[in-house]
Parts: sequence; C-alpha cells; structure tokens
Amino acid sequence: LPSKCRHRQSPIPTATVSGSLLFLPLYSLLPLSHPLSLSHFYAPTISLRSYTIEIIHSTTPDRDHYLLPAMRDSSLKRSLGADLTRSLKESRVLLVGAGGIGCELLKNLVLTGFGDIHIIDLDTIDLSNLNRQFLFRHEHIKKSKALVAKEVAQRFRADAKLEAYHANIMDPQFDVPWFESFKVVFNALDNIAARRHVNRMCLAANVPLIESGTTGFNGQVQVIKKSETACYDCTPKPTPKSFAICTIRSTPSQPIHCIVWAKSFLLPELFGNSEEAAPEMDTTTDADNAEEIEELRKEALEFKELRKSIDTEEAYLKIYDKVFRKDIERLQGMKDMWKTRTPPQLLDFAQMEEQSTSIPPTISTEDQKVWTLAENLTVFRDSLKRLSRRFRDLQANNPTDEAPVLTFDKDDVDTLDFVAAAANLRAAIFHLELKSKFDVKEMAGNIIPAIATTNAMTAALCVLQSFKVFQNDLAHAKTVFLERSGARAINSDSLNLPNPSCPVCSPVLARVEIDPETATLGHLVEDILQGQLGYGENTSVTTDTGLVIYEIDFDDNLNKKLSHFGIKGNSFITVRDDNDPEANEPDPRVDLNVMIIERSEPPSTDSKPAKLQSVVEIPLKPKKPTPDATATTDGATATGKRKREGSSPGPEPGSTHDTKRLASASVPASSGIDATVIDDEEGGKRKHEGSNEPIPDSSGMAAIVIDDEDGAIMIED
Repeated sequence: LPSKCRHRQSPIPTATVSGSLLFLPLYSLLPLSHPLSLSHFYAPTISLRSYTIEIIHSTTPDRDHYLLPAMRDSSLKRSLGADLTRSLKESRVLLVGAGGIGCELLKNLVLTGFGDIHIIDLDTIDLSNLNRQFLFRHEHIKKSKALVAKEVAQRFRADAKLEAYHANIMDPQFDVPWFESFKVVFNALDNIAARRHVNRMCLAANVPLIESGTTGFNGQVQVIKKSETACYDCTPKPTPKSFAICTIRSTPSQPIHCIVWAKSFLLPELFGNSEEAAPEMDTTTDADNAEEIEELRKEALEFKELRKSIDTEEAYLKIYDKVFRKDIERLQGMKDMWKTRTPPQLLDFAQMEEQSTSIPPTISTEDQKVWTLAENLTVFRDSLKRLSRRFRDLQANNPTDEAPVLTFDKDDVDTLDFVAAAANLRAAIFHLELKSKFDVKEMAGNIIPAIATTNAMTAALCVLQSFKVFQNDLAHAKTVFLERSGARAINSDSLNLPNPSCPVCSPVLARVEIDPETATLGHLVEDILQGQLGYGENTSVTTDTGLVIYEIDFDDNLNKKLSHFGIKGNSFITVRDDNDPEANEPDPRVDLNVMIIERSEPPSTDSKPAKLQSVVEIPLKPKKPTPDATATTDGATATGKRKREGSSPGPEPGSTHDTKRLASASVPASSGIDATVIDDEEGGKRKHEGSNEPIPDSSGMAAIVIDDEDGAIMIED
C-alpha cells in the first residue's frame, strides 16, 4: 500500500503472498461496520487477477480510523481545497425533512465532510416511501424518519456528528436562537406552510437557507439570504386547487369531481365527522354554494341515521339507494340545471348486482385495470363491509370516544377501494370517464410522481450551492432548475434581489416577548404598538394565517388573550399603517413584522405581559412617483408622437431591447417605420403602406398596429 495512505502515522500491515493467496487485514482497508466494506458486498473470498483476497476480520478498536477516512479527507481537500474542507468539517448545519430529497441530501452532507448535522422530521416511514427514500428498509416502517436516517447515515462516516429530532419544525422549542446556531439551513420539505415558516425563521435569525423541491422530473434549488436575495415568499405561490360544493355535489364535469365527492363528502359522512370541511371543497357561501350548503345540512341528518346501522347487512343497500338513486333522482328533477348539460342517468342496479355475484372481491387488487360497473359495485360492497367492521371495532375499543373517525389515506387499502369504487359509480351516472384504482390513488392523494433520480440531482445541487455560501461567494450562487423539456436538463439563473413588495422580507422585524398565560391583544396594540412604537388608530394587525384581529373599527378583540388567536412562540403577526396622506393624515410607515417569543422564566411581580425586546426604527413608505404628462412609453410621447432616433437614450445595439417583434418578423426599434400594417379580410398578404413588400406571416398570430403621424405602436396578440 502507498505510504501516503497511512493514517496518524500508524503502520499499515503489509500484505503477504502465499502461493496464490494474498492476505490483507481488513482493518487496513475498511471498518467492518462500514456499508461499503467488502464483507458487505462479497463472499469471504474473492478472486482478483491471479490472487485471491482473503478477508481477515480484525477486532482492533481503532479500525474505524484507518485508511478510508484518510483517503476520503485527502480526496475532499484535493477537490474542494483545504479551507473549504475545514469549514465544512467545523460547520453546524440543519436539514429540515428526511424524505425523498432529505435522504439523498443527508447522504451527500455526510460524505462531503460536513461535521455537525442536525436532522428534523415529524413523519414516520411508510411502505410507499421505500422505492425512493433509500435510507429506509421494510423493517423501518412506522418508525421515525429522522431517527432512522441518522442511524443509517452514521454508518457512512463514523466520525460525523449527527443529531435527530422526531418533531415538528414549527414547534416553539425551535426558536430563533436555535436557528442562529446553524451556519446553513437546508430545506427538504413537501408542504408550503412549513417552507414559509422556515423561511421566516431563517430571515429572523439571519441564517442562509438552501430551499429545494421536486415535482416529477422537475426540480429547483434556491439560495436565500436576508437582505441580499429574494426569499421564498417574494414570489407568490399558487393557492391549493379547490372545487365549489355545487360542482362537487350536483354538476360534476370531470372524474376528479367524483373522486373529491367520494373522498371528502361520502367517506366522512359515513365514517367521519361530516362537519369538517375538506380543503378540496370550497365552502364559501356565495349565491352558487349557499343552496348546496343548506342541502348538506339536511343530508347530514339522513347520514346520521345511516351511521347507526352501518354494521348491518342492510347498510350496503340503504347507502346505495340513498346516494346512487334518491340523490340522483332529486338532481334529475331540477330541470333548469340540465338545459345546457347532459342530465345524470340512473344505473341498472339489478343488472350490476346479478353480474357482481360471480366477481370475487380480490378484483380490488387489480389496481392498473379500469373496473367494469359490476366490478366497481363488488369493490364498493366489499370495502364498505371492511370499513364497517373497522368502524365497529373502533367504537368498541374506544367507548368514551363519542365520534370515532376513519379518514382517507392513500396507503389505506380499505378507504382507497371505497373511494375508487364510489367515484367510478358516480362518474358513470354523470357520463364521465372511469379511472383505475391507481389513477384514483394519484388524484385523491394529490400525488405527483416522485422520481429518485430527480431527488438525487436536486440534493447534489443543494450541496454545490452551499459551497458558495460557505465561501461567502453569493455573487456566483445560482437558482438552478431541473427540466425534462428543452435543450438542457439543468438550467440556472442569477439570484433575484428581494421583492420590495414582499410581505415577509420587506417589512421591518420587531421581537415581542410575551407571557402566554396573561398577554392580551390589548397589551400588544396599546402598550407596544401605540405606546412604544408610535402607531396611531389607523392600524391593522394580521396573523400569519391571514386573519385580521385588529383594526380601527374592530377593537372587540383587545381583551382576548393572544393564545385565543393561535398566537404563540415563533408566531408572526403583520402590523400595517393605514394612514392616508390625502386625508391630511401622517405619512404611513412600512409594514412591521412582529415575531412573538414566549417568556421562558416565570414572570416577576413587576413584569409586563408583553415586552418589546428592543425599539426598532420604522421608515416611511416610499411615495409613489407622480405620473409625468410628458413621460414616454416605448418611444411614444403622451401626444401619441413617436420620438425620433436620438431624442432620448435607447438600448445598446445588440441588446435584447434593440428590436421589437411584429408577429414572427423582427422590426428594428429605430427603423422609423411610418406605416400601417393591413390584414385584409380575404387573407391577403399584409404589406407596408406605400410598398409592395409583404410582411412575413406569423403562423396564425395576429398583429395590430395603431398608426399615428410619426410612427406605429405594435401590439402582439
């Protein structure tokens, strides 16, 4: 073995050759416990060229500190440089999430030499995780993701310091001082609420955040640094898709409407709490929904009677008769509803029932197949019996629980079978496409296929971008995108600057310490906002969930405790100055974000329920510029005249703003075209006025040109 591979000046035993056997003590290569050790992959002896390597198990206590760690450190120094390698080894980083990206990221952090890694995840391991979350095995199902990930990753590098938390990152114990203890935070989350919380905490703690996410073949990595880059909330996020109750209940037009009906209406009515509104169902009481909501209340009483006999033999017939006959007949009677729609049609229950007698319940295991109506009826009947037994057992085992609940889970076979069969029966009634159980699972569980390769690439990009943070080189950090379409799979863009209108990172941040037992909204508004920070009456206070809890005409909440509004440690509230200068009121100040910190020590007799940790300076909102009557837009004056070349600074030659596209043709911005583009009704070629030269066709794109005396403004359609 090369002498440079020796570690700590420890002598490496020399290999000895005896005939065709090469004897090499294992501890000079790998620790036995290491997942990459030869004993992990091969039989006790393997043939290599003309020799046979015989594995000799060593019992030396120092075996974990021999060749492999030395070789790894040496490789890292050659690849990353001694300074960066040392920074990583001395760093303390936080990994939030130990799922698809988290498993890959933890492996990368450990093998790249990060010295102190903290992992937090609230979730437990499920069977569906095993195909891509490679740190987990079948024996780990139902165990904590964070704890198992730590245990397995520790074997990758014995000298790495790993700490795991089976907890919610939004818990009060993970406060700003805790976040401040980390050099970098890595986000590997799968929900917007937690992402927003970590984003706020990192901004409050002034700790860089590496945000990441994947959707199928697409992935994204973003570096976030307070005051230097855009934060997670600088770009508005799409709201979750919801469907109006009237659509779900009365006029479904897509298979997803029937799936949501089975999952979020029928299942809870029979086996859950019907008063809980599912997020997929829009319960706003507008004109379209009000009548359906009232109808829901009436039907709740009918389902209450059905639940009383849910475990009887007649339950299946009663439920089918209620939801697939009576309810449909009621809808058919609403003639006005079907003037422009195809009305629903009752199914032939007797025929389906007769055909289903020869169909075994095991048909439900054929999840890639689109079941026939008779097969759907078989699965509906069988899954209803299974759920009824579970519901009865739940009642028997929890006699004090007045309302036992069975909820939908995409990995719960019984509830999935029920939702798939019920949704397909309803889809057939409304002349919609039937779906396989596999498709229903994907749609009902809001599942976007997770691809291990995308997770691995995204995790690798997270680590690469973190190197820029450790080297204080944000100028070269990028927002990186993985895209399946296009010429390149990996694309990058420079980091965006903070959005001045962002409700999270643009406001000033203040920290208020409260006694959770006694602090009221009045203590916050009157003592701190008005008494110490100088806010007037025209002030509004909003929680981080968007709930307005105080404004000038809404002061009934002042005597209520902050805990009444769900405000606790690590909560954020937004204070908005609503002064109107046009009404001779003082100029408004920028928004203020207040971070709530729970007081850890018992309050003293003279301590206040709410205390501002330090006074902050809140600047005035910048005034909007007054429109200039002579201002130009794209070279045109307010009078409609186009400025001549040279009358004002223009774009540099060759820049992206040097030409204006007219459909598929490029027209120089400074060409001074004095023409009208004409597209006659007979489909003739468009020509420059006064010229026979046609303008190139635009493949169906229409161009409108508004002519004036000196030029044209071209509007692309």
